[in-house]
Amino acid sequence: MEYFKKILQFALPYRKYGFLNIFFNILYALFSALSFAALIPMLDVLFKPENRITVKPVYTDLGHLKDYLQEYINYRVNLYSGDDQMKGLVLVIGLVLILFLLKNFFNYLAMYFITFLRNGVLKDIRNKMYQKITDLPVSYFSEKRKGDVIARVTSDVLEIQHSFLSVLELIVREPLTILFTIIIMFGISTKLTLFVFIFIPIAGMIISRIGKSLKKKSDRVQKEQGEFLSIVEETLGGLRVIKAFNAESKFYNTFKNSTNRFFKFSNTLLNRQNLASPTGEFLGILVIGVLLWFGGKMVLVDKTLDASSFIAYMGLAYNILTPAKAISKASYGVKKGNAAAERVLQILETENSITEKSDAVVKTDFNEEIQLKGVSFKYEDDFVLKSLNLKIPKGHTVALVGQSGSGKSTIANLVTRFYDVNEGGILIDGIDIKDMTKKSLRDLMGLVTQDSILFNDTVKNNIALGKDNATDEEIAEAAKIANAHEFILDLPNGYDTNIGDSGNKLSGGQKQRLSIARAVLKNPPIMILDEATSALDTESERLVQDALEKMMLNRTSLVIAHRLSTIQKANTIVVLKKGKISEIGSHEELLAKKGAYQKLVAMQSFDS
Repeated sequence: MEYFKKILQFALPYRKYGFLNIFFNILYALFSALSFAALIPMLDVLFKPENRITVKPVYTDLGHLKDYLQEYINYRVNLYSGDDQMKGLVLVIGLVLILFLLKNFFNYLAMYFITFLRNGVLKDIRNKMYQKITDLPVSYFSEKRKGDVIARVTSDVLEIQHSFLSVLELIVREPLTILFTIIIMFGISTKLTLFVFIFIPIAGMIISRIGKSLKKKSDRVQKEQGEFLSIVEETLGGLRVIKAFNAESKFYNTFKNSTNRFFKFSNTLLNRQNLASPTGEFLGILVIGVLLWFGGKMVLVDKTLDASSFIAYMGLAYNILTPAKAISKASYGVKKGNAAAERVLQILETENSITEKSDAVVKTDFNEEIQLKGVSFKYEDDFVLKSLNLKIPKGHTVALVGQSGSGKSTIANLVTRFYDVNEGGILIDGIDIKDMTKKSLRDLMGLVTQDSILFNDTVKNNIALGKDNATDEEIAEAAKIANAHEFILDLPNGYDTNIGDSGNKLSGGQKQRLSIARAVLKNPPIMILDEATSALDTESERLVQDALEKMMLNRTSLVIAHRLSTIQKANTIVVLKKGKISEIGSHEELLAKKGAYQKLVAMQSFDS
């Protein structure tokens, strides 16, 4: 129930729909019970014409309310019909039909209003989850499989709607239907109703035993669903590699094994769940059978109950079965929904390790320098950077070089605050970036990565990502600086061309130039280039390098370089080795030292 309460908090903005649902459910439950009670006068008209009441009855006390109502309806029917019994019968049938019509009308209104609440909660949970996913640090998703996260946003949230939120429809209606029905049943025969209550707890115990293991079984189903969605996501992302290595059958077998497990888990879960309905129905009919015996004895032998009241009583007893079955199914739904809610709330309640102070500074300009002061950082157990000190003055280009794993990209991740340092600090104009708002920090920076991350949208919208309300002229100007304008005009719809999933309709060089245009349009004072040319051919590299030089003009740049030919003009080159600075200086100074940098240059010259 703890998860149920947490999910119900999302229903608070829609509480007016909840109250309307409760109001109409009360009316539904009341008319549901009355519609069966109204059968008694109809049966009296049919089977007891000799008991016609021609004198208006007098109300005495609450104890005789049932008799008074029966006699009063009988009296009104006789007053209307006179000697024509068919006229009286039509009147009573009309009354029963009106009561059933009102019952179903109120049921529709109750369901109409709960629909807004259910779908509103579903919408808000999904929005909250997406907001949380975009807010959580990059490190969170290096530990999670993307497919599992997608499964939580899609199927787990739907499971909450089908299980938890469907309970909201029943939480008032079914108990009230049972309550009003039982009140009328007591009014007809206290003895018979008390007899029914002996069997209800026994039936409840049997049904609850069936539902105990549902949460565990449901959890297995949802985890496996996340597993095969991850396989699908990885397959789509790496389809070229899979085909190139003829690994289709290997991935198919992995997927098939996952769906086989899902098949087995789902069968176990659904068969356990399916047991609820027939068990509940049989127990209900068993109660009806016992009632027929006991009530029949009261009518035929003891003469303590009249036949018309007994038939109506049996209708009321059967009227309890449907809501009782719905409640037992709802209890299964809550158990099944618990597993889905737990997985959804795991994301929603995850603490963001990259926190923002309540008095965080909004920094809108960059005036002096970026300083890394005694920075140490580790992803897991071993430090990737150790006591690193570095200054990047305004207007300077600082290049980071070194072998893979030396910590180059880590510095870019720390400066943008995708991760937080373990020791030391990163300062911009003397202010620690932990003391700034994340938004204002990232507004100061533009990022061009080795993998051009583009989105399934138009060229225009991809370039305009970092600047709201950018004009067509500004977008075109940014594209010209990035050497992208010409190839964009050659596309089928120019700037309005959709570039496909991850920009797959473009070449590597074209994608990278769009990434640069995006950074140029944002026009930040600090630019971070993470191996922006390493994946390109020579011609594309020349175009991209030219675009980068135009972009870095009069700008502070932190360049992570793989190809050393691209950073010879940098003001400062920092050579990293195992998370420490081994050399620092300009291109000429470092060559003159004939140290680690000179060896790297010689190796690349030899390779080329």
